[in-house]
Amino acid sequence: MTGKGRYDYPPAMTRSAKLGKVAIERAAAELRAGRAAVLRAGPERALVAAAEVASDALLEEMRAAAGERPLLVALTLKRAAVLKIQPSYGDEVVIPLVADADAALVRSLADPVFDLARPMRGPFRRIKAPQGEAVRAAIPLCRHARLLPAALIAPFTGRVPAGPVAVDAEIVLSTPAETPLLVRVTDARVPLAGAEGARIVAFRPEDGGLEHLAIVVGDPPRDRPVLARLHSSCLTGDFLGSLKCDCGDQLRGAIAAIGKAGGGVLLYLAQEGRGIGIVNKLRAYALQDQGFDTVDANERLGFEADERAFGPAAAMLKALGFAAVRLMTNNPEKVAGLEAEGIKVAERVPHAFPPNAHNERYLATKAKKSGHYL
Repeated sequence: MTGKGRYDYPPAMTRSAKLGKVAIERAAAELRAGRAAVLRAGPERALVAAAEVASDALLEEMRAAAGERPLLVALTLKRAAVLKIQPSYGDEVVIPLVADADAALVRSLADPVFDLARPMRGPFRRIKAPQGEAVRAAIPLCRHARLLPAALIAPFTGRVPAGPVAVDAEIVLSTPAETPLLVRVTDARVPLAGAEGARIVAFRPEDGGLEHLAIVVGDPPRDRPVLARLHSSCLTGDFLGSLKCDCGDQLRGAIAAIGKAGGGVLLYLAQEGRGIGIVNKLRAYALQDQGFDTVDANERLGFEADERAFGPAAAMLKALGFAAVRLMTNNPEKVAGLEAEGIKVAERVPHAFPPNAHNERYLATKAKKSGHYL
């Protein structure tokens, strides 16, 4: 522990890194508001907006900036595969827009909820040449904004125009969306059903991101593996009682089990929808209603099947003094992810609950495609 309750795994961000993160957050806020930001890399410049919020007025603004150059749309490899676009170089596929493309087309390229309604798009021509940093940083900037990973891009040269927020592409490309650099903010006693001797400890990422919570039950010894659960936040399951998943059962069941055992820790992580956020999780639900399973839905959105990071969880455990855990999980990736971050998993403790008519397929998909022990 260093000054003012900061726990650094790895060392704290430098001043320049903090300023860079502030610039990223300002640019991300512009994208969320339906406006464009500028990514710069040496002489290379690109006006960038999130494809999901594209408007015809925004397209006109960006076409004016691009001049004779066509506007571009950058998609992840997962989303491009859905649209039958072959990969080229790197982690994205970049396609030039035809001159009369409208905002509705751009939005439909990003959002798969429109796929069945607009089945006749394409074929699309991709740019096969490697892209510069300003273009490659466009999708990561959308991720920082917690939007669909699809970007509308207007490359340009010359001076950055007055008005749009500008950020260096190198900073965006080198800054992870999830930081394990945490500040312990506060803690309080909060008696819970099933675990009356609980305290909740709040951790905030040093870059000002979403808070994570540690529910510590009792006073578990630090010299042996602690009974632990990593639980990603699930608004619909944890609080609204959704029957589409088993998250609510897992949360309440874990607290009860830890309470019965006499102590342990549950980490409540701000990683909704396996790391894609509540809005995108609802989009995935809409795709499930169209017949796609939970893994296919995430990938059609342009995400990996699981976008969660384990660095914050490991940092929280280390900050609380725990180096080893008995992990309550059915997910082998949680075991591997924690161990990769320096936390020993001494035992995997099964943590499964009976299915219902609404989540049977969801649980079966997790077992078949994600290797869960169900």
